[in-house]
Amino acid sequence: MDNRTIAAISTPQGVGGIAVIRISGENSIAIADSIFKGKTKLSDAPTHTVHYGKIINNGEEIDEVLVTVMRAPKTFTREDVVEISTHGGYVASRRVLNTLFEKGAYPAMAGEFTKRAFMNGRIDLSQAEAVIDIINAKTDLAQKNALTQADGHLAKRIEEIRSTLTNLAAAMQVSIDYPDEDLEELTAEEISEQLGKVYSELSRLADTAPRGRVLKNGIKTAIIGRPNVGKSSLLNYLAMEERAIVTDIAGTTRDVIEELVDLDGVPLRLLDTAGIRSTEDTVEKIGVERSLKYIDEAELILLVLDAKSGLTEEDRELLSKTQGKNRIVLVNKTDECEGFFVEDAIMISAKTGAGISEMSAKIKELYSLEKITAEEITLTNERQLAALLRAKEAVLRAVDVLGGGMEQDFAALDINEALAAIGEIDGRTVTEDIVSEVFHNFCVGK
Repeated sequence: MDNRTIAAISTPQGVGGIAVIRISGENSIAIADSIFKGKTKLSDAPTHTVHYGKIINNGEEIDEVLVTVMRAPKTFTREDVVEISTHGGYVASRRVLNTLFEKGAYPAMAGEFTKRAFMNGRIDLSQAEAVIDIINAKTDLAQKNALTQADGHLAKRIEEIRSTLTNLAAAMQVSIDYPDEDLEELTAEEISEQLGKVYSELSRLADTAPRGRVLKNGIKTAIIGRPNVGKSSLLNYLAMEERAIVTDIAGTTRDVIEELVDLDGVPLRLLDTAGIRSTEDTVEKIGVERSLKYIDEAELILLVLDAKSGLTEEDRELLSKTQGKNRIVLVNKTDECEGFFVEDAIMISAKTGAGISEMSAKIKELYSLEKITAEEITLTNERQLAALLRAKEAVLRAVDVLGGGMEQDFAALDINEALAAIGEIDGRTVTEDIVSEVFHNFCVGK
């Protein structure tokens, strides 16, 4: 592995209170010490201590800073790490970083700090991928799930599966290598029973992927209804800002307005569509056509009805068009009147927020998001899912081989293939190309 000392700005570029520069490698403390002036020499500083001072280069004061010294192995990368907190903004942090480069540090590549944590055994590949999910989390639920994986919950489950398969493979191999020895052999039924438990566990993990995609990408949600039922008001309430124009004039919304909102931990990619009605207005007609298209394309439909005007023929057509889809019917404007009965509809007010919590609970129920807890693992990574499904297929083949009365050595081949597949999840059997691709998706400084 590359043992150069690397450095990068770990905070976003732009104006802010502080910027943090991270340095990692065997020379990180010495390089930082060569430009730091304070009461304590960094080379003499105890680990995990913070020191006030100034960055000096060729006698010129660059910035006033706080420097944190962390000595290996109790660091994120398991190397010596120094973090320099400079004043925010582009100039101060960039001048300090360039000074570090002058003294021998190298620019860090995208994700290189996390990659070193993986290569040095600090985390496995699934935990490394969870780091980027924490950074990119759109809601509290997504961040909570990513933290669960970063803490090693998935790694633990994978290790338990690996242990079972490894023990089975070892026992079978002994029987194959020493057929004449008086050894206690596992029967085909005993092996199949343990493989069945492994298959069930792999299936449970794979079955969490649909809700994992929701957490990671959000739910493409179309707000559908005829004009003036309160679609734009609902979008504005959920977005907590005036994203769409709201008037009493029908046809105000001419195009699709998209907004990402966090609804009680559920990421919704809301699409406020034009009111669906017959119209001779050319621009509005295009908007209506797009609205109808989104009925087919949306992953979730919020069909809004108007409590004041009652159920119209246009409403009935929309109820029919959206039948059988992931749909929640909302009767709006209940702050102005009681409304009317529609089976399974939720009574809401986009003005006061009444009924929104019931709508949120219904969405969580539709996508099984209420199952996300600190202990529950939800798979959000497509690479991990693909490896998991390959392991499932290999285990199932092994069970079929044993059930068909074939020799155990054929089943052993499938078990070893399953082991190789789950090894791709935590990085034990992954190729360098896959590792590089994983960390290529990280930002510089992480």
